[in-house]
Amino acid sequence: MNTALLVIDLMNDFDFHEGKHLLEHTKKILPNIEKLKNYAKDNHYPIIYINDHYDTWETDYKKIAKACETKENKDVINVGLPDSEDYFIMKPQMSGFFRTPLRSLLENLEIEHLIITGIAGNICVLFTANDAHMRGYTLHVPKNCVASNTERHNNEALQLMEKVFNAKIDAI
Repeated sequence: MNTALLVIDLMNDFDFHEGKHLLEHTKKILPNIEKLKNYAKDNHYPIIYINDHYDTWETDYKKIAKACETKENKDVINVGLPDSEDYFIMKPQMSGFFRTPLRSLLENLEIEHLIITGIAGNICVLFTANDAHMRGYTLHVPKNCVASNTERHNNEALQLMEKVFNAKIDAI
């Protein structure tokens, strides 16, 4: 099955209500995301980074990263930076599919299966997984590669993705 890895919203300023909680939970999953990225590279899966624009409206990920970076989140942002062979898509809303070229890119790459990781599990990951499911993609959302503001919200989102979208949520 042709597979791609989606990395969602790791370039994040965490400057919002419960942002400190999300940052804390995100730091816990970073080693797993790095492992998953290495696995994807070893298996020649395309890696597609999808990120909010943080009012920059930039498609240049370096400018988004610069706008978001602080001492506290630098390690998270570094994991969220694409390598030269990776893809980057700026999204204007919660879903990676909403008003972006993601579907066209996936069709061009002949992708049928998506591994989705990133933050926040109960918002942008959930909305992207929903839209992917509605477009016929099969999904794996590793539970140890997704974080939300609270553990409860994260677990509820993962259970919803498993039950409604038929996503595999096994840890990597």
